[in-house]
Amino acid sequence: MAVGVFDSGLGGLTVLDAVAKRLPDLPLVYFGDNAHAPYGVRTSDDIYNLTVSATQKLFDNGCDLVILACNTASAAALKRMQENWVPEGKRVLGVFVPLIEALTERQWGDNTAPREVAVKHVALFATPATVASRAFQRELAFRAIGVDVEAQACGGVVDAIEEGDLILAEALVRSHVEALKRKMPRPDAAILGCTHYPLMEKVFADALGDGVQVFSQANLVAESLADYLQRHPEMVGPGMESKFLTTGDPARVSSHAIQFLHRPINFQKA
Repeated sequence: MAVGVFDSGLGGLTVLDAVAKRLPDLPLVYFGDNAHAPYGVRTSDDIYNLTVSATQKLFDNGCDLVILACNTASAAALKRMQENWVPEGKRVLGVFVPLIEALTERQWGDNTAPREVAVKHVALFATPATVASRAFQRELAFRAIGVDVEAQACGGVVDAIEEGDLILAEALVRSHVEALKRKMPRPDAAILGCTHYPLMEKVFADALGDGVQVFSQANLVAESLADYLQRHPEMVGPGMESKFLTTGDPARVSSHAIQFLHRPINFQKA
C-alpha cells in the first residue's frame, strides 16, 4: 500500500515533495489530472466527478489513503465524497484543515468550541472555485471566532504556472495582491490556498509587505500526515515503489514538473 497524492495538475507536487522529505520511506503515488486542469474554473459537480474518478484510480493503484493536494477539490468535493462515496477501509483527506489548525494554533483533533485567536484579519488567495465554495471560512468558523477573512480569486495564476510562464505568474500575483489590499489594506496573515502557490511564495510575501505572516501548505500537510500515520499505521504497508501518473501527455507533464521538484521525474499515462 502506498499513499496517494492527487492534484488537478502539478501543484500537488509541492505537497508530495514535502511529504517525501518528512517521510522518506513512504511509498507515494502521484496522480495529476492534467488533461482536465485547471479545476478552479469548473462547476462543483464537475470537480466532484473528476476528483472521484482520480481518487478511484489511486485506490486501484494500491492506495488506501489519498490526500487531495488540491484546494479546489478539497473545497468543492471532499465533504461530499466523505459523506457519500469513500469506500469502507479507505480514507481521503484534504489540505485545508492542517492550514487552519496552524493559523488558529490548534493541535490536530482539537474539537473544543471555537475561540478567539491572535490573528484577526486574514487574506485568502485561492482559485475562483475555492473562493466560491467558502469552504475555508466554514472550516475556520469551527475553530475560531472574530476572524475577518477577505478572499481573492486569483484567476490565471495556476494556468501560468502549469505552462511554466513564471514571469506572467508573478505579474498576476502582484495584481491580485493589490486587488486584495484595496479591500483589506493591512491583513495580519495571508493564506496561500492553492498548492501551486508555494512557487510564488516569495512574490506574495514581497507584494504583501512586512508584517504579514504567509501560510503555505506543503510542510503543514506533511507534518499532519506524519501525525495521522503514526496514529493509523494500518493505512500504509511495505513493498510499493513511488510512481507518477497523469491524464495528460506524459512527456510534456514530466518536463514541466521539473520546476516543482528540481529533479527529473517520469510520468506515466494514467
